[in-house]
Amino acid sequence: MSTKKNIVILYGGRSVEHEVSVNSAKNIFEFIDKNLFESIPIGISKKGQWFLTKGVSKDIEQGKPLGVILDTQHRGFILLSTEERFQADVIFPVLHGTDGEDGSIQGMLKALDIPMVGTGVLGSSLSMNKVVAKRVLEAAKLPVAKYMAFHYTEREKIKFAEVKKKLGMPFMVKAANLGSSVGVTKVKKQADFTKAIEEAFKYDDELIIEEFIKAREVECAILGNNPPQASLPGEIVISKKYEFYTFDAKYVDPTAVRIDVPASLTKASVEKIRTLSVKAFQALRCEDFARVDLFLSGTKVYVNEINTIPGFTNSSMYPVMWKERGIGFSELISKLIDIAVERYEKSKRIERSFTSSLKY
Repeated sequence: MSTKKNIVILYGGRSVEHEVSVNSAKNIFEFIDKNLFESIPIGISKKGQWFLTKGVSKDIEQGKPLGVILDTQHRGFILLSTEERFQADVIFPVLHGTDGEDGSIQGMLKALDIPMVGTGVLGSSLSMNKVVAKRVLEAAKLPVAKYMAFHYTEREKIKFAEVKKKLGMPFMVKAANLGSSVGVTKVKKQADFTKAIEEAFKYDDELIIEEFIKAREVECAILGNNPPQASLPGEIVISKKYEFYTFDAKYVDPTAVRIDVPASLTKASVEKIRTLSVKAFQALRCEDFARVDLFLSGTKVYVNEINTIPGFTNSSMYPVMWKERGIGFSELISKLIDIAVERYEKSKRIERSFTSSLKY
């Protein structure tokens, strides 16, 4: 009898990062240890429909339409065409951005009581919102860049002169709840300002404006929970033809960046980055794994943001940083699944019922 665990690889999603998710999921589907796990790829279309797909494919809607079984005792999925049911032992969400990395999917899976790889509802929602994340990191006394935040209803109050006075020039305008540098603009002059604000609000109801820090871009991979372990930092060296680490630089142009793993840093900087990364991971209530993005300016380190579902593409830093530590792609995936199952088992100690004298 097979003892393989059924691992649902959940990918796609209603997000501007849909294509990045597909590419990440392809690697996980390819490299997952097939002696230990039975992979079940489930794609979410850009319209939000769920499909059982043959392998991981960009043509998600060519798959078989699925429904989710709303029964924690028989958790799993149902093929809508045949009513055939199958169970999931663990869900591995490989969803980037909106509806996938912001706590939405995590909340649904928690309610269905299905073990899941990665950060839960609270940590996902905290980390995804750049404004809330900054405030939490500040409260934890971790260094972040100076910033201003505005809701869409306050757009008439956003004044270039006030931003310039507080943050200096240039500065960065970003949608608060997106990744992969979508909705991000570097403002170098007043003529760029209005368009940058419109671009950010196109993708979200909230934006954040940050001071531009001329610095080295470094990243650190976190793995595990008790305690979380930090990799050696890696560095993203961006081509001078790019103003900052744009979407195209990340995913389209193969000549845009050089990845140095490990980064060439002083011992003091390495330890500072690793320590701050673990503290940020814990402050934002992250679980299982994450990638922490930081800036290094001289000896000063700033925490920029945390990605709770970092990319797993061929050029993604997270698996590359652990490979440098001797953990290959397949082993890393296995570790993530094992960590998630262990955390789920420990969570069973929490009582979910209370006997009282209340009559109903």
